[in-house]
Amino acid sequence: MLTDAHCHPFDLAKLDASSEAQRRGGVLCAASSWNVEQFEYHEKICRDFPLVPCFAVHPQLPAAAACGREKAALIREGLELLERLVSEKRPGAVGETGFDLYGAAMKETEKIQDGLFEEHLSAALRGDLPLVLHVRRAMHKVFAHASRLKKCRAVIFHSWPGTVGEGEALLRRGINAYFSFGTSVLLNHKEAMLSCASFPSERLLAETDAPYQSPRGRPFSSWADLPGILAAIAALRSGAGKKEASPEIITEENFRRAFEGAFTLPPDHKEK
Repeated sequence: MLTDAHCHPFDLAKLDASSEAQRRGGVLCAASSWNVEQFEYHEKICRDFPLVPCFAVHPQLPAAAACGREKAALIREGLELLERLVSEKRPGAVGETGFDLYGAAMKETEKIQDGLFEEHLSAALRGDLPLVLHVRRAMHKVFAHASRLKKCRAVIFHSWPGTVGEGEALLRRGINAYFSFGTSVLLNHKEAMLSCASFPSERLLAETDAPYQSPRGRPFSSWADLPGILAAIAALRSGAGKKEASPEIITEENFRRAFEGAFTLPPDHKEK
């Protein structure tokens, strides 16, 4: 089965009305949301074919325009919703949360991001939930939280932004880390490609970040990109001398392990 460790079905459906039918055709995904409308949409479509509904106040939100609303109120509402959802055992994971220090506008909100991450990490630990991380130019902040991150059920690094050495260091610290790769391996991102070729197979995940991080020449990404991403992962692994099962099998097994208990396949679904 195709698996997508990080995507935004609510946003993708606005750009491609056929996307939900494609997902129901056999794409098991983790769906990120940052407001109640998105989260409830993901819960609704989950009834037809499973997905992992995730929720967090995105680290970019403090620097983004808040549709005319006062940002502090928007963030407070998001954290209150996170608390309620976790207490009701509704999310399958907390995310995407993390740190984004790319550019001056993001750096100005660093202290706010620090506070948000503390809230999200505490919620994940309290609810025994996987944590999905968005990290840009901020891997040092992840390491600063290593002692608590290793207590998490799983830590999924969306669109792995680090180096091979950083990934290996996270694993040495006892963090149950999974490294997700998407269109970066199609766009010649050297560090992502080297990491994808080097990490243990049991730590690999595939993603689209749909509809964001589009392949070259495309207006947006979608689940149709998964076969190409998996083919690129296979080529990188083979080129590094790895002899193992296909990336589709590997990433499905890892997805099920990382998000264990967060979804249930319908009784009539035929496994491979």
